[in-house]
Amino acid sequence: MRLGIAITRASNVDASWSTAHIALAALEAGFQVRFIEPWDYEVDRAGRLVARAHAFDPGEVDTREELCQRLQRRSARRRFVELARLDTLLVRINPLDTAVLTWAMHAELHGVPVLNPPLAALLTSHKGWLASLKDVPRPATLVTRSRAAMQVFAMDYPEGVIVKPARSSGGKGIAWVRHGREHELDVAIDQARAIGDGYVVVQQYLPEAEEGEKRLVWLDGHFLGGYVRQRAPGEFRHNLKRGGLPENLPHDEEDQRLLDKLTPHLRQQGIWFAGIDVIGRRVVEINTLNPGGLHLVSEFSKQDLAK
Repeated sequence: MRLGIAITRASNVDASWSTAHIALAALEAGFQVRFIEPWDYEVDRAGRLVARAHAFDPGEVDTREELCQRLQRRSARRRFVELARLDTLLVRINPLDTAVLTWAMHAELHGVPVLNPPLAALLTSHKGWLASLKDVPRPATLVTRSRAAMQVFAMDYPEGVIVKPARSSGGKGIAWVRHGREHELDVAIDQARAIGDGYVVVQQYLPEAEEGEKRLVWLDGHFLGGYVRQRAPGEFRHNLKRGGLPENLPHDEEDQRLLDKLTPHLRQQGIWFAGIDVIGRRVVEINTLNPGGLHLVSEFSKQDLAK
C-alpha cells in the first residue's frame, strides 16, 4: 500500500504536526509513504502524471523526529511515483495552492481517493462557506468586497467586529475593530483585502473570546477531542503561532451538539479531516485545507490518535 502526502515544503515539516503523526502511523501500519512538494509534479512524455517524491518505507524510521529531520535535510531517498498508482493521496498544504489541487484532481480522475477532496477543500476553506450554513450556530457574519456594506454592518455591534480575509490562516490579516472607529475599520479592510482573493469577512466580536477559543478535531464524522487556546497577553487572536497557549478540554455535550449540526455539511462535501474553532457556543472557523491539532489532542488524551 502506498500513501502520497502533498505538502507545502519538506524543510518546514515539524515533528509536532498532524502530518508527521499520520505519516509515522502509516509507516507503522505497513504503508510506503511518499511526500510530494508543489514543484515535484510533472506530466511525462507518455502522458503520465508523476512526481519526484521523498520516499519512506516501513521500518526505515522509528520516530517522528527522525522522519522530519530527513525531510528537513532532504536526505530521504527520492523516487518517482505515478500518482495513478497511489492508494491514497493526502493533501496537507497551506496556504492554498491551486496547482497542487489541480494535480490532486488529476489523481481523482484516475480513481485515487484524495483526502480532503480538492474541490471540497477549495470550497470549505473559504470562510464564505461557513457563513452560508444557516443551521450552524455562528457569530453574525458578512462576507463581501463592498466597503460600504462592511461599514454599515459594523455599526450594529457595540462590542466591535473582527475583520479578516475570507481565505487565509494563522491569524494573518485579522483585526479587532472597536465600535465607532471608522478609520481603524478602513485600515483593517485594506489589510484584509490585500490577502487571499480580496473578499473580506466582518464578524461580530464575541466577548466569550476572553475565555479562550476551542479547537475541536473532527475525523470522518467522529469527534476525536479538542483543546482550548488561551490568547497571549496583549493579543486578541488565539492562534498558537501568535503565542496562544493550549489547555486540555474536557468532553462537552454542547460541543458534540455543535458538531452534530456541522457533520452533515462536512460529509456532503466529502471532507475527511477538519479542525473546528469555537468561541462560546458558536463556530467561528472551519479548517479543512490543512487542519492541525491532532498532536495536542493525542498529548492531552495520552493516546496516539493518528493510529
